[in-house]
Amino acid sequence: MKEAIHTVKETCYHCGEKCVTTTIRLEDKTFCCDGCKLVYEILNQGELCAYYDMNAHPGMTQKIKVRADKFNFLDDTAIIQKLIQYTDGKQTHVNFYLPQMHCSSCLWLLENLHRINAGIISSRVNFNSKETFIVFDNNTTSLRKVVETLAAVGYEPHISLQDISGVKVKHYNKTRLYKIGIAGFCFANIMMMSLPEYFAIGSTMQADVETAFRYITLALSLPVLFYCASEFFVSAWKGIRNRYLNIDAPIALAIAITFGRSLYEFFVLHGNMYLDSMSGIVFFMLIGRWAQDKTQQSLSFDRDFKSFFPIAVNVKTQEGFVPVPVEQLQENDIIEVYNNELIPADAIISKGKALIDYSFVTGESVLINKEVGEIVYAGGKQCAGKLELLLVKKASQSYLTNLWNKDVFKKEKKESFFIHALSNYFTIIVFIISGIAATYWLWQGQIQTMWDVLTTVLIIACPCALLLSSTFTNGNVLRILSKNKLYLRHPDVIQQMAEADHIVFDKTGTLTQGNKLAVSYKGTALTNEQVKLVASLLAQSNHPLSRSVLQYLDVPDIYTVTDFKDHAGAGIEGWIQETYIKIGSAGFVAKAGEHKKSSGSHVYIRIENEIVGCYRVKGVYRFGFAALMQQLQKKYHISVLSGDNDAEAATLTNVLGKDSELLFNQSPEDKLAYIRHLQEVKKHKVVMVGDGLNDAGALKQSNVGIAVAEQKNNFTPASDGIMEASVFANFYRFMQYARSGKQIIIFSFIISILYNIIGLYFAVQGLLAPVIAAILMPASSISIILVTYGLSEWKARKFRFTMP
Repeated sequence: MKEAIHTVKETCYHCGEKCVTTTIRLEDKTFCCDGCKLVYEILNQGELCAYYDMNAHPGMTQKIKVRADKFNFLDDTAIIQKLIQYTDGKQTHVNFYLPQMHCSSCLWLLENLHRINAGIISSRVNFNSKETFIVFDNNTTSLRKVVETLAAVGYEPHISLQDISGVKVKHYNKTRLYKIGIAGFCFANIMMMSLPEYFAIGSTMQADVETAFRYITLALSLPVLFYCASEFFVSAWKGIRNRYLNIDAPIALAIAITFGRSLYEFFVLHGNMYLDSMSGIVFFMLIGRWAQDKTQQSLSFDRDFKSFFPIAVNVKTQEGFVPVPVEQLQENDIIEVYNNELIPADAIISKGKALIDYSFVTGESVLINKEVGEIVYAGGKQCAGKLELLLVKKASQSYLTNLWNKDVFKKEKKESFFIHALSNYFTIIVFIISGIAATYWLWQGQIQTMWDVLTTVLIIACPCALLLSSTFTNGNVLRILSKNKLYLRHPDVIQQMAEADHIVFDKTGTLTQGNKLAVSYKGTALTNEQVKLVASLLAQSNHPLSRSVLQYLDVPDIYTVTDFKDHAGAGIEGWIQETYIKIGSAGFVAKAGEHKKSSGSHVYIRIENEIVGCYRVKGVYRFGFAALMQQLQKKYHISVLSGDNDAEAATLTNVLGKDSELLFNQSPEDKLAYIRHLQEVKKHKVVMVGDGLNDAGALKQSNVGIAVAEQKNNFTPASDGIMEASVFANFYRFMQYARSGKQIIIFSFIISILYNIIGLYFAVQGLLAPVIAAILMPASSISIILVTYGLSEWKARKFRFTMP
């Protein structure tokens, strides 16, 4: 027999959620659960309640309690060595990913952990990447106790199988910043020492001073050439080895020729050097690339399924259950899986009842009931208490692993940015023009003019302005898109988006909100008393559909339930106020032949001997869904793929029209095959918009894969971009802005070509001095930067984007 508590809806002091079924008080403060109350007590004891003063309700809900032995595996020395960054036996350094971090209160609390655990020496927070770097004293505390401290205050670290697999999520590399700093310093000083040489009339400097300036200039150019510009030469050489002139080849050529010509002028002709031009090329290119990289420093595009698997699980031995790393699990091992935990390998249920959420793998949102003796697959999440499972496969051989290891994940997408191809032709044309001009002047016997023409042609026709137009345009487009919560992996993704003609959407969690359900009632109208009876019984169930209907009913207080029984995965029955109520699936509530099978998720209600009606529960489409689809249909083919049944077919057909293709009950393999069909048979360029592992193959195979996430740090399998769910309605504007980015690059390319034609006209005739060419080159680059920046900003304002 279980009893319910009369409730009054109040807001939790810690997390801000409504207290639906119980009220827990401490002094004048109300909490939704014992977990939130416990966190408050810990913070109060440590005199850290200023946490609540910075933001209203800053905490995360603690309704799901952390079990006492959850972190036993952190006593294993082998696992500890793989997680820590450094230890000298006295102090240990470790870095944790904390996805719960969301506000200034979080930052303040995490940097004051030493007031809760005296063994923690210091903790520093990187808010962008949601990570905390902790140093602790080995003699006072341990790694396990540090993690338990974080979990106790509501910031349980995300410790996964990926953390010990040797494959780390990439972190932002600051090397380019160092290169920009060095290149900028050298460029500024070289330019300053070159000005007297450019503008002097006659010989106004003493010979020894002029010589000293030149040696200093040469010395300053060396770190620019050998360190700052190294990435251009390395990239160009890799391209040449693969018989391809990539975008860095002409940059490397311009740098090398400018430096070589300067050495020749210095040691042979004792003339002007062009090291300021060389340094300027490197400096401006590095800034452009840094602008592209800056928007991606806190994103993790390369998380795979291991990011969500536990490091260890409890395995049954003669001594009882002991933690064992997932990688060491063997067939026939008996393991424990607890509520809200992922199943790490394919297994048979040996004890307990399973209610499995497979949405992580298949996208199907309906929970599946499994009994003892039935098989459950890796990646499913248990939602009904503790299970004992007999493994039938190792984790490395499971269905989920095989899904991830499809050949599509072993292929790298080819970059097809049109600037890459143009740079090849541009470089060849420059070589031809410079060769013809040099040959002509050599034929005329004017050796000095030949060298001047060769140098000025290569400097004036340097493709830097062309390349800067794409670099700075894409950098600014990426910056503006990221400000508006669309984060792209690489600038080439902009080009692919601009060329796309077919958009494929996943349904569950993409078109619909993953954490919200809509409820509607069909049947005999219920009296207020009957609604209260139904809500009282629903309050005793933890099933997601029951919770959704209870929230929909919004009953302020409920009756005491004198007797009830919860049938996992089927429904719940009980007596309230001497009335028998039965709630659940049609098969559970109805008698044989009493109902007709219907599609979708329904919660049927029986009061005494009569089925009075049912509540239909379905996904809620994201804000702006219908308007977005109408916009996209004007310029793109639209398809929808779903792992769910066809309950939403009529709704989607009404919004998308009969011409759009709707496919239901799609497995991950089906989605992947469909994308390949569009590309290989219909020759479409496809943008796939999805979420979850079930979409990973399709996201990787498509020309552009965009993952919709409730927050940018969510799982983003093999995607080219991350779009926060809150801006889903802006997707059409994102696609059009990508097209405008390509138009801006083409426009600036035309300006660059006109500049080169005019410059070459004078250069091939020997009318342009190398010094003037060296001045014009950075001037043209700056003008291109200003044009691309201004146009991309203007376009962004035209699309009503939030500006950085």
